[in-house]
Amino acid sequence: MKSLLLIASFLLICSCSEDDTNDTPNTNTAEQVRAANDEEITTFIAANNLEAQKTDSGLYYVIDEEGTGARPTATANVTVGYRGYYTNNVAFDEGTETGFSTNLQNVIPGWTEGIPLFREGGRGMLLIPSHLAYGLNGFRSIPGGAVLIFDINLISVN
Repeated sequence: MKSLLLIASFLLICSCSEDDTNDTPNTNTAEQVRAANDEEITTFIAANNLEAQKTDSGLYYVIDEEGTGARPTATANVTVGYRGYYTNNVAFDEGTETGFSTNLQNVIPGWTEGIPLFREGGRGMLLIPSHLAYGLNGFRSIPGGAVLIFDINLISVN
């Protein structure tokens, strides 16, 4: 009886183990991912001859057009035209011509911090490390640890 119980336990454990065909889980620490993200962003900036600024949080931004309207706060309602893509220029999302309206408290931290750097009518780019986006776990089609780049057009502060 004991050997039958031992065999049943062994089979249960084996059936619950991961399939060898699965991808290896990300074992990088948050600090390693931050360093890798920063290197990826600075490489992208250099390759594209951008003049970017970096905030204390690690967000990079480029302001192509300052804009002349109001500057939103981190809690403002805004309408933003955007295109989101990775550093390899593969797009993952794009807003409509009329823009995307939202409260800046309902978006990723990189937008909450970055959109207020623009004035209404302003255009530029946000280069967002993963800790200011979807972190190590990712979200839907966004992989964990991904750097996200957004071309931004701040249409209005509502």
